Amino acid sequence: MINPVWLKTFCALADVGHFTRTAEKLFMTQSGVSQHIKKLEQQLNSQLLVREGKSFYLTSKGHQLHQKGQVLLRSIEQLGTIISQDDDHVGLVKIASPGSIGLSLYPHLLDLQQQYQDLSIDYRFAPNHTIEQQLEENQIDLGLITRLSNSNHLLVEKIAQEPLVLVTPSRVKSVNWQTLIELGFIAHPDATHHGGQLLAANFDAFEHIEQFSHKGFSNQISLILAPVAKGLGFTVLPLNAAKAYHPQHAIRIHKLHIPVSENVYVCVNKGSVLLNRVKFMKSEINKHLQNTF
Repeated sequence: MINPVWLKTFCALADVGHFTRTAEKLFMTQSGVSQHIKKLEQQLNSQLLVREGKSFYLTSKGHQLHQKGQVLLRSIEQLGTIISQDDDHVGLVKIASPGSIGLSLYPHLLDLQQQYQDLSIDYRFAPNHTIEQQLEENQIDLGLITRLSNSNHLLVEKIAQEPLVLVTPSRVKSVNWQTLIELGFIAHPDATHHGGQLLAANFDAFEHIEQFSHKGFSNQISLILAPVAKGLGFTVLPLNAAKAYHPQHAIRIHKLHIPVSENVYVCVNKGSVLLNRVKFMKSEINKHLQNTF
């Protein structure tokens, strides 16, 4: 078994990149840091770093240990927290989701935080693949994604479906294929996926998103509809992202003849022990999203 004290010293050194500053951070002597590294290398029978004068660099095995060691140390810290404090409404919960979900969910979670002021919520907007990676590395407690994960490290539960909608400038009262061709398309990171799903189901002429002239792109969820509002094109978004845009009078949300929705999944790391506050937050998220969509 790896000595956790030596591992903590090694990971701190890899993070800080300097022996003296690591010693100061850990309230140790520089020779003490060196001794921990030496003992860890002996225990693992592997060279973890190469010194070059006063500097050093990690070997390939050193990089592997640093990456995995950080996960292990976070798990140890989490275990200590579980034993010392496990109240439903006290402590930090780290959550990540794609933008549209977050526009609806984050204000609701802030209302909960007002109600339970010993709760602290760390909320990040991120794409699906980043959320999966953060969950696998125990960087967040809960992740919401809009595609079924293939990761063996995650527990995935479908909790809701969010409708996809076509959004045009407000002057467009109804849409047909020719209208869309004339408008052109405003792209965003999930545009090909969203557009393909909704348009293929409702327009026989649709083959791929490149059939439309490209009129713009934004990767900020709150800004995707800005060019649409100015009459520069149309786009396809989850319903809540469209409803959150202001001013609403500048756009028109079209629910097409054949409705299409994307699934919403809540995910946790299979190997983590869920704190009561994380369980509480997961339950609140489930209820909110099921009532919203």
